[in-house]
Amino acid sequence: QVQLVESGGGLVQTGGSLRLSCAASGTTFTIFYSNVMGWYRQAPGKQRELVASISTGDRTNYVDSVKGRFTISRDNGKKTVFLQMNSLKPEDTAVYYCNVAGSMNKWPWGQGTQVTVSS
Repeated sequence: QVQLVESGGGLVQTGGSLRLSCAASGTTFTIFYSNVMGWYRQAPGKQRELVASISTGDRTNYVDSVKGRFTISRDNGKKTVFLQMNSLKPEDTAVYYCNVAGSMNKWPWGQGTQVTVSS
């Protein structure tokens, strides 16, 4: 069973930065590498949304609200996905999760990591 463990969240002021990590276990390098991976977030009272994704060829996509501020990357050897978040805004406050993107076949969701941006 695949397990996703997110880390790196915290409390920062507006304009600050955080780097999130998501480590996958219980899967092979080949399976991890073959999946488009994404970072999602869920703010209180809102639906979970995909904010960034990265393909096997390192092609990236971002939701408009984070373009130019967030950068997604992956280390397939370590089965880890990263999200560098700069110029954070209060509206970025949410629980952040990683999972497969672009497919209905998701892995079990991890606990996520809380990001809180104070104004």
